[in-house]
Amino acid sequence: MEELGSLSSKALHDLKLVKQALSKADQQAYANLMSRYRDSVYYMLLKMVGNKDDADDLTIEAFAKAFKRLDQYTPSFAFSTWLFKIATNNCIDFIRKKKYNTFSIDKPIEGEDGGEMSITLRSDFLNPEETMQNNQKVKMMHDVVDKLKPRYRQLVELRYFEELSYEEISERLDLPIGTVKAQLFRARELLLNIMKNMEGKI
Repeated sequence: MEELGSLSSKALHDLKLVKQALSKADQQAYANLMSRYRDSVYYMLLKMVGNKDDADDLTIEAFAKAFKRLDQYTPSFAFSTWLFKIATNNCIDFIRKKKYNTFSIDKPIEGEDGGEMSITLRSDFLNPEETMQNNQKVKMMHDVVDKLKPRYRQLVELRYFEELSYEEISERLDLPIGTVKAQLFRARELLLNIMKNMEGKI
């Protein structure tokens, strides 16, 4: 992380937090980075998917992926730009899977600082190496989820592996929707902490 380029004071503060998170495993630094950009990422994703629950899920996933790859960040550009790119790419994958049509893939996405990011869609078809890597990632994700307590593990499996809606989970487990959402939020926080401390890739 040698190149500082022409980073703004805000970007330089982000860089300081990134270094603290990496060198000292500073949980507060991770929390500060998340609090600085959570709302911006959430509202950007909400514009893309048009659904609050999905935007919330995707926001958590974006930070989980960014924190897992934090050592790959270089200060040749702002942390926020790097984070927004991760969030956007993850959202595109989600949109393609769900076949949402809520935004134009040809229209640039506006970032927090007014800059624009264009979107490049990847092919729907995986080559054999990508298929193997994808299978390994799925297995690793299952291994991470297995570390959760049973009640949280069940909720995550129903929501993300079986892809049930909050309403369907509520009916299956005979729980109020509010309880389902609250416990899933807690489960995602626990997963985030587990993934932040993992050295392998998910």
